[in-house]
Amino acid sequence: MANITAKDVAELRAKTGIGMMDCKKALVEADGDMEAAIKILREKGELKAQTKMATRIAADGIVDILKKGDFTAMIEVNSETDFVAKNETFQAFVKELLNIIIDQKPADVDALMGCTYDAEMTVDGKLKEMIFKIGEKITIRRFAIVDGITSTYIHGAGSIGVIVKFETTLAADNAEFAQFAKNIALQIGAYPTPYLCREEVPASVLEEEKNILLAQIANDPANAKKPDAIKEKMVMGRISKFYDNNCLVDMTYVKDEDLKVGQYVEKTAKELGGEIRIVKFYRFEKGEGIQKREEDFAEEIAKMTAGK
Repeated sequence: MANITAKDVAELRAKTGIGMMDCKKALVEADGDMEAAIKILREKGELKAQTKMATRIAADGIVDILKKGDFTAMIEVNSETDFVAKNETFQAFVKELLNIIIDQKPADVDALMGCTYDAEMTVDGKLKEMIFKIGEKITIRRFAIVDGITSTYIHGAGSIGVIVKFETTLAADNAEFAQFAKNIALQIGAYPTPYLCREEVPASVLEEEKNILLAQIANDPANAKKPDAIKEKMVMGRISKFYDNNCLVDMTYVKDEDLKVGQYVEKTAKELGGEIRIVKFYRFEKGEGIQKREEDFAEEIAKMTAGK
């Protein structure tokens, strides 16, 4: 049986980033063979990762953004706790994913998982290794990549991220345009809205909204007996309010309540002597829509200390 020294354990830990006890157990199992121990750790890491992926909820994490050449990428990677989200190794992993997205341009998350991470493994393999190292479920939830003129915004330590794409005849390095573009990104970050303009609202969404408004009118004694033509006009008036709340260009501009965002775009273009158009935007909010597990703290402590 090989003599496993503290130096051997430290060397394996330096190569893998995995805890000392796990490294020692792997070296013992591999009879001191360093490469075999690394393989053992990866195999165990994959099993442990699969277990965590199946049983845990990851609703924390970070949203991060990277600009590189003409491309801008944004990603949301989830962890179980804020503690892990602040971990430098986790943050470096997220940043490297952004580099991979821009360099390899995967079509979706499944394609990203198959991308080359380094000379030894794919993104999928690296993710499983990270789960083993850190000890929490980690998921790559979504990403966006944009080619062209963009402005970005990250709120706080990565709780919200925004990319806005523009088409303009102005120089991209125009300082006044850059400030305008940043203002639009800030607006999107502060006031989430699902659509850019009225034309993007699906007909099914509008129809559902009209049905809700008609039901509200029917249930209002003051309006229920009005002619259908009047009810239809009332609905169309209220639909305008729906656009104000759900379409970016129809929203009130946060820095000037006398302007809609679309009017602010037109005003800025005129002042700067060029044309400006918002093409699209992406807004990621960390953990958005993920159901968090609610547990009583005393009960959780009781579970942890059971049998001790």
